[in-house]
Formats: sequence, C-alpha cells, structure tokens
Amino acid sequence: MQTSLTIPSEAPVMVLPGAVLLPNGIMPLRISEPRYRAMLTWALENDRMFCIALMKPGISEAVTADQFFHTAGIGLISASVTQPDGTSHLMLHGLERVRFEGFEQLKPFRIARIRVIQAVIGDADEARMLVDEIRAHCSVIRVNGEPLPDSFTELLGNISDAGAFSDAVGHSLISDAGERLRLIEEPDATARLRLIAGLLRTQFPAD
Repeated sequence: MQTSLTIPSEAPVMVLPGAVLLPNGIMPLRISEPRYRAMLTWALENDRMFCIALMKPGISEAVTADQFFHTAGIGLISASVTQPDGTSHLMLHGLERVRFEGFEQLKPFRIARIRVIQAVIGDADEARMLVDEIRAHCSVIRVNGEPLPDSFTELLGNISDAGAFSDAVGHSLISDAGERLRLIEEPDATARLRLIAGLLRTQFPAD
C-alpha cells in the first residue's frame, strides 16, 4: 500500500499476543497498562502512529526483543477517547508494513527504528487472475452460515490495486495470527493473493 502520510523513521511498538495489523485494517484497542498509556501520550504528541508487533507463541510477556516478531504493521490513531479511570479506547488504522532495525528506547515503552517494506507485484498477470478467483469465491462462500455482506463484496469489486485487495481480504477473512503474520511479512502482492486463495479454499469452501 502507498500512503500520502509520511511514515516516521522511529515509532513506538505495542507487543500483543495474536494480533497483526495489516495495511488498511482497523484495529480497536483499549489501553490500560501504564507503559502503553505513556506510549499513547507520546504518539498523540508526535505522529499519531505506532506499531503492532506479534508476540511469539508460548510467551506470556515479551521482555526481550527476541520474544516478538520484528515485521509489523504501523497504524495511525484515527480516534482516541480517554476514560475517567485513565484508560483509553482508540481505533488504529493500518498504514504500512515495517521492519524493526533496532530500538532507540526500551523503557517505559519501546521505540523502534523502522524501515517501510516496499510493496511489489511479482507477476501482474497471475495477480489479476487470483483477484478474479478470490472475488468469485467471496461471492458464494458463507461465514458462520451466512453469506458475506453485500457491502464487503461491493468493496472488493471497487479495489483495483492487487496489494490493497489482498490486504482487504486478509484483514477481513483471515483470523489465524500465524497466517496473518505470513501476510504481513510478504511484500509481494502476488504471493499474498496465492496464499489467501489457498486459505479461502480450505477454510471457506464454496456452496
């Protein structure tokens, strides 16, 4: 995805279990821990951005940098409401894939040096065929026994960019954190579409 916003060279990092923020995805968050309250204040006073990093399996608390994955999504705080008890509810809008290249600060919260992962399309012809296949599949599959909303299938029909299309489908239909990690780590939109098509065939068989 390309965005008109300037992605900073440094950004705070929030490490969560089972959470991957894809570009254009919307992630609701409740901020309660003191360190992340401080992080939120810092972010709001600067670029209004921070990263969501996935905690590695079997870890209850990411104490060291090797306990979470270093490819992540950076998002923009699109809304933030602080409650009387000091907690905050916010919406984080995914912007880009980034890679951590070191840390400028570790406490009270992490600030990483980041590099944006540039999007590529390895095989444009294959990407177009996969987009058509996924669109057709989404028009007939059922999720929890119900067809996908017309608004979602209409949205997919209006997305022409293969990268943005893969992220929209991945964010909405792929829930497994491990598979979402594969999607955030893969810069090639064609490869992401190939992965998504296979997952949809397995997880959401057509009627």
